[in-house]
Amino acid sequence: MTSSPRGNVYRVAVVGTGPRGMMVLERLAARLAEEPGTRPVEILAIDAVEVGAGRIYRSDQPEWFLMNTVLGQISAFSGLPDDAPARAGAGPSFWEWWESAEPGCPGPDGYAPRYFYGRYLRFVLDAIESGLPDGATLRRIRDQALELTPEHGSYRLRFAGRAPIRVDRVVLTTGHSTPELTGRARELADFAARTPGLRYIAADSATEMRLDDVAPKTAVGVLGLGLSFYDVVAAFTIGRGGVFRETADGRVEYRPSGREPLIAAGSRSGAPLPARGRNQQPPTYSYNPLLFRPEHVRIRPQGLDFRADVLPWLLAETDLVHCGTELAGRFGPDVRTAFADEVAKVAFAGPEPVVPDVRAVAARFGPLPDPIDLDALARPFEGRHFADPAAFTDAVAAEVRAGLVRAAQGNVDSPLNAALDVMRDTRWVLRKLVDFGGLRPGSQRDDFLGWYVPRAGFLAAGPPAERLHQLLALLDAGVLRLVGPETRFETDAGAGHFVLSSPHVAGSAVAVEVLIDARIPTPDVRHDSSSLTRGLYSRGVWTSYVNRNGTEEYDTGGVAVTGSPFHPIGRHGRPDTGLYVLGIPTEHARWFMQVGSSRPGKWSDFVHDADAIAASALAPARKPVPVAAAAARSGSPQRRPW
Repeated sequence: MTSSPRGNVYRVAVVGTGPRGMMVLERLAARLAEEPGTRPVEILAIDAVEVGAGRIYRSDQPEWFLMNTVLGQISAFSGLPDDAPARAGAGPSFWEWWESAEPGCPGPDGYAPRYFYGRYLRFVLDAIESGLPDGATLRRIRDQALELTPEHGSYRLRFAGRAPIRVDRVVLTTGHSTPELTGRARELADFAARTPGLRYIAADSATEMRLDDVAPKTAVGVLGLGLSFYDVVAAFTIGRGGVFRETADGRVEYRPSGREPLIAAGSRSGAPLPARGRNQQPPTYSYNPLLFRPEHVRIRPQGLDFRADVLPWLLAETDLVHCGTELAGRFGPDVRTAFADEVAKVAFAGPEPVVPDVRAVAARFGPLPDPIDLDALARPFEGRHFADPAAFTDAVAAEVRAGLVRAAQGNVDSPLNAALDVMRDTRWVLRKLVDFGGLRPGSQRDDFLGWYVPRAGFLAAGPPAERLHQLLALLDAGVLRLVGPETRFETDAGAGHFVLSSPHVAGSAVAVEVLIDARIPTPDVRHDSSSLTRGLYSRGVWTSYVNRNGTEEYDTGGVAVTGSPFHPIGRHGRPDTGLYVLGIPTEHARWFMQVGSSRPGKWSDFVHDADAIAASALAPARKPVPVAAAAARSGSPQRRPW
């Protein structure tokens, strides 16, 4: 056992150093720099894969795995750079760092490989360490934390490959882990295990899937058409020597290497995730909603109903941007301003805000765009039937081409793209309303998580446009086939293979030997396979948050935590004030915890959460201080030798 925290050194351990853990480390260092501790402080940065990058952004992964947020909108520092060296509280955005550190930067509106973001995060960690004040040190531990046990006012961390360590405080930012297989996934895996020649590859990051073991020409089925689907397809094509190139007429074509498998894929909607609109927003842009704000939604003691109480305000905000952008394009920005003023008069005329009929107000100013229908946009093939697979492929190609035209119009100039970005820009409002049982249990489960979240994810979280151009090329080349809406993934014991089919596409059935689940695993503390989580849950240190309202309840599977600074609530209903849990393990107790960065210089909820944890974790070793002044720092974005 290493030296005890009961000596002079005060230890804070951060377990998991992906983006969430890195922000906690950054805020710990920033607060120590503002006011050093009254005793020596040692910060432990612990990660089983790569300290400073974590598993998802590890720097040794292939270059064909891309991020889906533009470079200029990403920063792992809580403040803008200044004239001093980069350090906690003041440092370059991802784009600024790349421009100065390496050639080939695609600019603030380009997309980066994930491994390159891992390199940026390691730069951030180096800057954090180099800027620590006297009396504070950073220790990097690359090892798997297997067990966490309270011991006499401190905590004992046991590892896979080194002696245990005692620490004073522990921040758990462990990110995605591989869940235990349950339900249908368990059935499919068991079928593969007992059927010679079949393989089932469970949901995980594509970098962790053993895709290289799939032989060329093997028939492969892919479950899901989201971001992980694009990763799997890239690994099977670019990763195997295939080449995409632009033709003289502006199309993209694919030249196979001959080592590709034959890919069939499908999902509930049958539609691949569409491309995000071309970015036209500056890196420091921040949307300020007029209508959809927490204070405008009438809070109900019995909990909110998402469809009745929340969704109307959200749709009014999207209509405001949709119609306002259309009017600005036709008549100029002054008309948009006048339109917004008239909407505000309707919404705020009485003693309490009311949801205005935005389109009725817009009609006074000029022609309206077609109304936004989230179901139609996210389920473009709903209710349609196709005579054969070729007819469905043609329909998919037409939908993708139309989506690429829309994406090219940008997220400022295009009324539809600008409106859909509202769904991203107002996530903070939703969190204020839905976290910690803000919704009635049934409404949280069915209306919010079951209906809204899949549609918002489809419409506001797409890949770079190049992925859709590549998809069209793969359809043309016959390397990829999309099966159809409501894709079924079944087993055929007699023939010894999996079968994919769609009830809406005649003749769509296709047999495959390998089935890959390309959906993002849903976090659930009850079924997490990691040794650390299993131990915390079995001993009752972690519990699953249950949204209760009268006789109605919904067990979310997210770790139950207090409000900020997010101590886990144990089996007996008491928080452990020496522990903190931030990010993915708490998903569904809170919402959208996969967020891993902020816009440069902007203190999002993500940064505020990390700062609150840092302040609490350091409190026993120093005097309390106010929220860091770095929140308001600004600096020149000029090129610097970071």
